[in-house]
Amino acid sequence: MSPAQRHPTMADVAERAGVSPSTVSRTLRGLPTVSPEVRARVEQAARELNFAVSRQAASLVTGRTGVVAVLVPTLNSWFMGSALSSLGPVLRAAGMELNVYVIPDLAERTSFFERLPARRNADALLVFGFDLTDEETARLDDLGMPVIYVSQHAEGRPSVYVDDVAGALKATRHLLNLGHRRIAFAPTTGASGFTFSSRERLLGYRQALAEADIPMDDDLVVTMAADDRRGLVAGVGHLLSLREPPTALFAEQDELAAAVIHTLRQARIQVPERMSVIGFDDHQVAEWFDLSTVAQSPSEMGRAAGELALKLIDDSEADHARHVVLPTQLIPRATTAPVAAPQDDDQNHQQPS
Repeated sequence: MSPAQRHPTMADVAERAGVSPSTVSRTLRGLPTVSPEVRARVEQAARELNFAVSRQAASLVTGRTGVVAVLVPTLNSWFMGSALSSLGPVLRAAGMELNVYVIPDLAERTSFFERLPARRNADALLVFGFDLTDEETARLDDLGMPVIYVSQHAEGRPSVYVDDVAGALKATRHLLNLGHRRIAFAPTTGASGFTFSSRERLLGYRQALAEADIPMDDDLVVTMAADDRRGLVAGVGHLLSLREPPTALFAEQDELAAAVIHTLRQARIQVPERMSVIGFDDHQVAEWFDLSTVAQSPSEMGRAAGELALKLIDDSEADHARHVVLPTQLIPRATTAPVAAPQDDDQNHQQPS
């Protein structure tokens, strides 16, 4: 079978041009160590053999793979699914492929950073929600490609994230404006990789209390997880057993807020009559529970991350420390209400169920 009847190789191009395969490689990568006369012969041979139609050849000519890699802690989350679902079409529209690396545990994480497979297999890397060590960040800095941090702020590096502090301020201010002064905050456990958002939301909660001259009470900050039934009941029980229990609760995620509401109702604590509850995300569960929440859009975050990656791939002079900060929006629904007056609360106790 002649070279023209099968997919041509670099050796075929070298034979036709009368040079070595290494010279073909250097020519197609645009290296300056090839004379103009040799470059013209190699490029003509590649055209005659239709060598440039393959992805391999395109990679050699442009120095690109046509792939964007994504590093995620899990695929089992509403946020990640929504973000990747919008990221994929953005990349495909630009002729790029998506390669996802899932590193859910320490062993796989160690392996990834030892091998750094994205170094040879991608033109850019999107890092979703990881708390990286200084050593890991330095390893990514040395990849020689754009590395975009998603759902987190990375100082001096391209980042795409929502303003979690502003979102938490909105949620807590909403409760304060309804007259609540004893407001609990429930950060999550098990939200693998998203501790940046957790810290920022706690900061926003604290700032809102400080604005209202309400001292911070650490007893009102209780870490819980939506999928830990025993821990959830214990956390809610702790809040209800305080000498001055909260009249409102801000849950870091909608799924946790829904689990707290279910636990409160099982304990015959009416929501929002006895306790207001607000979440964060505007997850589908928020609509089912008619849950007040702070909306963010992981779909928009995925699109913005994809567009930023494409810009940084195409323009080496682009701002490689650019931060894209997406807004949040307060969505008041039925689970938040003005704090009950003491006399109303007494009357509620006297009414038959």
